Amino acid sequence: MSRRPPAPATRRSLRRDHRGAAALEFALLSLPLIAMILGMVDFGYRMYLGAVVEGTVHRAARLAAVGNLAADKVDEYINSQLKTFSHYATIQITKKSYFEYSGVGKPEKITQDTNPVGTYNVGDCFEDMNGNGIFDSVAGKAGVGGADDIVYYKVTATFPRIVPLTKIFGFSATETVSSGTALRNQPFATQIVPLEVCSK
Repeated sequence: MSRRPPAPATRRSLRRDHRGAAALEFALLSLPLIAMILGMVDFGYRMYLGAVVEGTVHRAARLAAVGNLAADKVDEYINSQLKTFSHYATIQITKKSYFEYSGVGKPEKITQDTNPVGTYNVGDCFEDMNGNGIFDSVAGKAGVGGADDIVYYKVTATFPRIVPLTKIFGFSATETVSSGTALRNQPFATQIVPLEVCSK
């Protein structure tokens, strides 16, 4: 048995009936607004994490450079500071020492260059920064080095997100921030000059 369409008077009364319209409008507008607020909170939290990690790295590097923090205690100091901020943080610390600032993150310096010029090849001589006897495309040696050396500290910290963006937008469940700084050790002894090595 088919239903009859509403009478014209009924249709007019339905058009004039605005009950529930506010709830529908709120639902349509609130979802994008809530998503935008969550995104802003997440972005602000990430910026704050970056500031915390950067401040911790700078303090640790400064304390190590002036001798107030033993080299073997740097990792412990950074871990304790960041774990105080978040017990669930995963922290990775790398330290590399260089002879001079200009060598940070660069290849070992070629001192006698043969053809083709500008790239390392057999017959070239280079400053062996880490004493391993071979040319390294990234100079420096692990650890905090010795007197007057440049030390580059890099800390990468992974924290759980504080807002549920993972299920809503498919984001990762964690935030990862990193920071690095380079400082010169105090001249408490004579700096070790890297040896020149010539390949054959």
